[in-house]
Amino acid sequence: MAKTNLKTLAYNSIKQMIITCEYAPGTYLSEELITDQLKISRTPVRDALSRLEQEGLLEIRPKKGIMVTTLSIKDVNMIFEIRKMYEPYILINYGSLIPEDRLNEFYQIFSCKNADSECFQNNNYFYDLDSSFHMLIVNACPNIYLRQNYELIQTQSERFRYMTGNVSNNRLEETFKEHVDIIVNCLQKDWNAAAEKLLLHLDESKKSTFKLVFDSMDSHDIGF
Repeated sequence: MAKTNLKTLAYNSIKQMIITCEYAPGTYLSEELITDQLKISRTPVRDALSRLEQEGLLEIRPKKGIMVTTLSIKDVNMIFEIRKMYEPYILINYGSLIPEDRLNEFYQIFSCKNADSECFQNNNYFYDLDSSFHMLIVNACPNIYLRQNYELIQTQSERFRYMTGNVSNNRLEETFKEHVDIIVNCLQKDWNAAAEKLLLHLDESKKSTFKLVFDSMDSHDIGF
């Protein structure tokens, strides 16, 4: 396998194990452990570790090892602060670049009220849909630097998902309604109203995230 491909493999593999908390927050790793697990040489692993440290997922501590960074209440606030700055801004300035057919697809999905649908039965499926919807908005922005910055907080948001567990069906229903409100205004080309609905949705999502965090802290240690 080409050296570049090994670097990509190492990066993607380690990042995924961090996101899914197979490498839990606060855990100390070693190059030996990772190379044995991935069955590849140290050079691509070191390259991946350096890159992941720059992204804030790892902290390389001399004489101690490689620590998976923890997540705190402060991180939740910072993540949502950035999201509330970026996502409404993108809707207002670049909403017209969002493919209308994709908006209609999401409208059909989020209008579903069937409790037996996969969205309500499979929370991972819902989370993927939710991420895809927000990335549809973000990817409409032609500013590559903004998108790259957003990708960093998106990764941390995914870590929260795995750390704090699943949302309740009540929150699923509320989230669907909030998404529909955003989409309706997008389809009507009322980008300011869509941005307002998006801000309301992010505020509710933040409240839900805090609740999940505190519930998880009550049941087990997640590194806070």
